[in-house]
Amino acid sequence: MKNKLSRRNFIRTTGIAATGAVIGGGTAAAKGIARPEIITPEAMKSSSKVNMAYIGIANQGASDLRSFQSTGLANPVAVCDVDLDSRGAQASIKDYTPKAKQFRDYREMFDKMAGDIDAVQVAIPDFAHFPACMAAMQLGKHVFVEKPLSHTFLEADLLKRMAENNPKLVTQMGNQGHSGEQYFQFKAWVDAGIIKDVTKVVGHMNSSRRWHPWDPNISRYPEAQPLPEGMTEKDWDTWLSQSFYHDFNDKYHPGNWRGWWDFGCGALGDWGFHILDTAHQFLNLEYPYEVNPVHIKNHNDYFYPLEETLVFRFPSRGDMPALDIEWYDGQENPPELPEGYNSIEAQTDTNIPFSGGAAEGMGRGGQAPQGGQMPQGGQMPQGFGGNRLASGKIIYSKELTFKGGTHSAPLSIIPSDKANQMASSLPDYPKDQSNHYENFLKACLGEEKTRSPFEIVAPLSQTFSLGIIAARLNKKILFNSETKEITNDKFANSLLAWTPPRKGWEQYYNV
Repeated sequence: MKNKLSRRNFIRTTGIAATGAVIGGGTAAAKGIARPEIITPEAMKSSSKVNMAYIGIANQGASDLRSFQSTGLANPVAVCDVDLDSRGAQASIKDYTPKAKQFRDYREMFDKMAGDIDAVQVAIPDFAHFPACMAAMQLGKHVFVEKPLSHTFLEADLLKRMAENNPKLVTQMGNQGHSGEQYFQFKAWVDAGIIKDVTKVVGHMNSSRRWHPWDPNISRYPEAQPLPEGMTEKDWDTWLSQSFYHDFNDKYHPGNWRGWWDFGCGALGDWGFHILDTAHQFLNLEYPYEVNPVHIKNHNDYFYPLEETLVFRFPSRGDMPALDIEWYDGQENPPELPEGYNSIEAQTDTNIPFSGGAAEGMGRGGQAPQGGQMPQGGQMPQGFGGNRLASGKIIYSKELTFKGGTHSAPLSIIPSDKANQMASSLPDYPKDQSNHYENFLKACLGEEKTRSPFEIVAPLSQTFSLGIIAARLNKKILFNSETKEITNDKFANSLLAWTPPRKGWEQYYNV
């Protein structure tokens, strides 16, 4: 029989103690989550299409929806958006899903249509990912969720355990480059010993963030504003999901939620999955033992800093040496460049759909406001010069240095003379595989396996959660990967669970 967590014992069980049934080293959580009835690939092959429900259909959700529909493998049966009257949502319905049933609350959608749905897309704000994913998985529905996997360490752990306990469930996180060229290149270069003995990886995002324009001297949450036309108080309550109540303000919705501690995961959660995903997977990193916020600008209690530099320290793994990941964000906080960086032309990603900005739920019109983010992998803003990328990575090994962009943009060996010297000896790798959306749908149909399943991406999402906690407290944290505890600060340890869910949302945290 499942044990339902009460609000009173939630933090005691999952946050301050951070051991035992939920996120400790044992398996009680996995054993406690029921195995749902899952639609098998054999049952779907009669139509050769996956019956999709789309949760979040404006902005990034609209981009995902278009990408799914363009494969020819998706049959849209339902759409759901709390802001269903927004121009972006209405455009998605008109252009791609005119016959799909429409909902404002995915819980109502599941109550009425669970038997007609094979899989769901979840492209809503970060903090709301977890209950939508868990609601679908509890009903045996395959899940594609935009990055980050979840808002908290605990939520990622529960989703990972749910997936592991139900291996027939197909899961995929939306770090789209994980099905692109650099994914296959990175793996091939590790296997061939080209990428080896890595001691440092630098990730950076130095373009503007239009969702982050506020005064860091803020001393209270924004005051209540009238709801957008067509949205009701019930819709706003649904938008808030499991989070505690906030009055509606356009600094949250539409599209500005990512910058708030309560709702988003900041620049790290927005871009880190598109930059550091392959290094984390193929260098077998899992969890850091230390996270140090070495530079925080405009630290406050309400929203993410305007600049941050975080250092994640990982232990040695087998024959791989200890490694540091350095993360830089902020327009005036780029990393130092290695010698030869500008000798190789910057390679950018041109294959990833761009919805007008890198944040789900951007706006009622479906376009980025003036001053919005640059396309993925774009050049640095004026003043940086050279072949410096606005967002990307630098990988340092004992023998070689690599320069890379975001998403599927391929790596380059630097400097150019070393790249030319090694060009003929570099291994081949696949360059024309199924994209991230096709990969998910083919996995639902039993033809492929997803490349970014929850079991793989959860530790990366949890690593970023540790970085967010360190930045939130502006304090170095120490992490025990065996017990999954922050060992040097009880307040930091409690933030592994963040806050307990509101009344009515506890069922998604059953253990």
